Amino acid sequence: MNEEIALQVSQVLLDVGAVVFRPENPITFKSGIQSPVYIDNRILPFHPDRWQIIINGFKDIIREDHMKFDVIAGVATSGIAHAAALAYSLHIPCVYIRKEEKEHGTRSRIEKGNVHGRRVVLLEDMVTTGGSSLSGVEVLREEGAIVTDCLAIATYGFDATYEAFQSSGVQLHPLTDFASLWRTAKQYVTLTLPILRAVDEWLQNPQDWLNDVEQI
Repeated sequence: MNEEIALQVSQVLLDVGAVVFRPENPITFKSGIQSPVYIDNRILPFHPDRWQIIINGFKDIIREDHMKFDVIAGVATSGIAHAAALAYSLHIPCVYIRKEEKEHGTRSRIEKGNVHGRRVVLLEDMVTTGGSSLSGVEVLREEGAIVTDCLAIATYGFDATYEAFQSSGVQLHPLTDFASLWRTAKQYVTLTLPILRAVDEWLQNPQDWLNDVEQI
């Protein structure tokens, strides 16, 4: 991960209010992990100048990592806008992946293009455990696509997440991770003591954070 890009992206997410600290009302991820912080990148299109920094960050990562692909795929719904913006900027075809099959027509989960035999890069707005991303990879591969890379605006950086991607033969390329974002927040944002304590404790043991807090 490029540290300069990670810092820029972290600052953008904090500036636009995409990062919400709520230790008093924790968010529960699909995996069951409870967290005192929530990252919602769907707000970015409302801030086009800041959003452009994100899109440029993707382009820098693509160039630095020498990524080669024919199609960009966004995961519905939150990844679609970012995938479309990046694809338009690069003059690359774009498709999106439904979470479920359509109940009519072709019943395909891939919309707006044929990916058979094409190299496809998946784009996610946020990667937590990687379950939805890797489900998208599976769908693309079932349709004959070649998928070896996944771009993401941010990830929480769980070791199990990177292990899951590696096991699936996919390299995850996040612009930033939560550790970088948290360092930036502590430097540039005024945070209350309860937030500082809760997030620091959560980072040490995300899976059992609330249990640990109760025991303390």
